[in-house]
Amino acid sequence: MVRGGTVVDGTGAAARRADVAIDGDRIVEVGDVDAKGRREIDADGRVVTPGFVDIHTHLDAQLAWDPIGSSSCFHGVTTVVVGNCGVTFAPVRRDDHTYLAEMMESVEDIPARSILDGLPWDWETYGEYLGWLATTPKGVNVGGMVGHCALRYYAMGERSLDDTATPTEAELDLMTALVDEALDAGALGFSSSRTLRHRVPDGRFVPGTYAGTDEMFAFVDVLGRRGRGVIEVAPRFDGEGPAIPRVESEMQWIAEASRRSGRPVTFGLSHTYEQGEHYRRAIELARAANASGAVVRPQTTPRFIGVLTGIAHRTPFDRHPAWRALQGLPLDGRLAALRDPVTRAGLIEPAREDRAGLDVFFVLNGPDGRARYDCRPEHSLVAIADARGTSPVEAFIDLALETDGALVVSWPLLNQSVDAIGEMLAQPEILSGLADAGAHVGQTMDASAPTTLLAYWVREREVLTLEDAVRRLTSDTAATFGVPDRGELREGAFADLNVLDWDELALQVPEYVHDFPHGAGRYLGRARGYDLTIVNGQVFMDHGEHTGALDGTLVRGG
Repeated sequence: MVRGGTVVDGTGAAARRADVAIDGDRIVEVGDVDAKGRREIDADGRVVTPGFVDIHTHLDAQLAWDPIGSSSCFHGVTTVVVGNCGVTFAPVRRDDHTYLAEMMESVEDIPARSILDGLPWDWETYGEYLGWLATTPKGVNVGGMVGHCALRYYAMGERSLDDTATPTEAELDLMTALVDEALDAGALGFSSSRTLRHRVPDGRFVPGTYAGTDEMFAFVDVLGRRGRGVIEVAPRFDGEGPAIPRVESEMQWIAEASRRSGRPVTFGLSHTYEQGEHYRRAIELARAANASGAVVRPQTTPRFIGVLTGIAHRTPFDRHPAWRALQGLPLDGRLAALRDPVTRAGLIEPAREDRAGLDVFFVLNGPDGRARYDCRPEHSLVAIADARGTSPVEAFIDLALETDGALVVSWPLLNQSVDAIGEMLAQPEILSGLADAGAHVGQTMDASAPTTLLAYWVREREVLTLEDAVRRLTSDTAATFGVPDRGELREGAFADLNVLDWDELALQVPEYVHDFPHGAGRYLGRARGYDLTIVNGQVFMDHGEHTGALDGTLVRGG
């Protein structure tokens, strides 16, 4: 029994004081409950929400060696969707394991060696991969989409990477049959990548980047015939020249894909200064498409997507040999080097004049270990150096020592404008997503998107109400991806819940750790304010610590 909390039920309804009664893995009553529970959780003064449903992750391999799904588990996420951006580990032929692992490393910065040794690779079809995922102990619920890159490489081999290649009738029939098989096994949908940012290790674009609309519609039609499944795509809004024509071209086929199949289509959307206001045009076209019968949902993240740097990993000064030489040292060795007067001087001298571009490198470290992601001008490395009367490189060294190596400096690449993020979040078409949990592990840590949305955009900026923000993190994402009985606190729903200390909710500065197979490193990001996270009726996380419970299940579509 979760007793006496402020219940925000995930539907958008007004918050209310209520009890939540749980029996087994289900909620049996929400309201004033007289009966006493076997365990009573006092939620007085706390906010009680459904568990968050993160629709855009790349935890496809990580769950094999990290069953709690960190860092998602630290941010109230109880259900994750894998198989995004067309990059999946199935279908796969026996001799192609390495290729798919290296493609995932190239696209999503997940070490291939960790993937190859961390997975059993005892499947061929996507349905068989889901079978493995179903039996793997895990703390979070997980559902998956079958990916275009793997489908195309399975059917076409090396020819799938040719920008001008089209599948033969037999090859296309094989791919669509594999999508059918995946849906039969419970896949939540189909995903594809068309962005020019995604490449295989030799520099070519991933399979499917230049697939024609006939090929795309063949997959879409499978979902249409089945009457279920979501279509997710990394769109080709990037490239040379003005972005608006590319947005209009992509949105044309996206809208038609949704109309002809009757299925929702979602795609990543972000702001960059280089592309200007292209995000506004994408939202306008999504709105127009929806008015004509489509279901088109751009998804964005509530903060920038960028590169994290710090003395514990990469630094902004690594182009200089003296700085690159630090890379072979552990953290304590790097800090010792910064403290040594001779080494310090040798690091400062070649980088003393480095200033250009460092005004868009922002220090994340705020008071009391909390992280700031709002990119205020006074938090830039240049501004801090000027305020201290020193150079950026000296300011970086001093901050690294003052924080005992915990300094993290960020370089925003996408969603560069905080105002543009707020504008997107205010639009009803926008879906909460693009957090990329489990991806780009040595570059960024975006799994903290739910905490950012609540602590910054609701509590601090008041751009969204608490009720609407929770709805976006729960029932909206669950319904779009066909995740049944999750994302709401109601009788009969699965008992996935968060108990939040609203005033304490905050991001902590990401930490660089070496806990992947073979000691590979990654950024880990924790949060404050999550008293409890419950998955399928069992307390999974308690004040940021795993309880040992692994009650997550495979979420099957249909």
